[in-house]
Amino acid sequence: MDWLRELFSNAFLITSTSSWLIAQVLKVIINACINKKLDWERLFGDGGMPSGHSATVSSLAMFAALQCGVGSFEFAVCAILAIIVCHDATGVRQETGKQAIVINEMVEQFEKLFKQDITDMDLKEFVGHTPLQVVAGILVGIGNALVMYYLIFA
Repeated sequence: MDWLRELFSNAFLITSTSSWLIAQVLKVIINACINKKLDWERLFGDGGMPSGHSATVSSLAMFAALQCGVGSFEFAVCAILAIIVCHDATGVRQETGKQAIVINEMVEQFEKLFKQDITDMDLKEFVGHTPLQVVAGILVGIGNALVMYYLIFA
């Protein structure tokens, strides 16, 4: 059972998952402030402010930089992963969300035109992020990594 203790005491894992959790809780709060309605589905949903994906990978990269150094293999892997994830969040995933909005609107118009349901499913529209949402996620992740490194795991 040593592996279980090691898993739950892994500073890299704790830091990155706590960054995700912080970003997701912030996402629920921000969404509630904007829409004047509490939507708990945002806690596990994609898209929105801030990016949970960006917070997770940026905190992992920052923690690796602090723990292992910027010249380390560990930091290099985490930094490249963070770049890919953050780029993908504003690229492919954001475009997928835009396409989902258009397709959902088209289906709605067809259903009105033919007066029958074509499908009982809507495509998810919150899948990608704006650059601002990604930057906010990165800042959440870096901030949490600094707190975890200097205050929790010091």
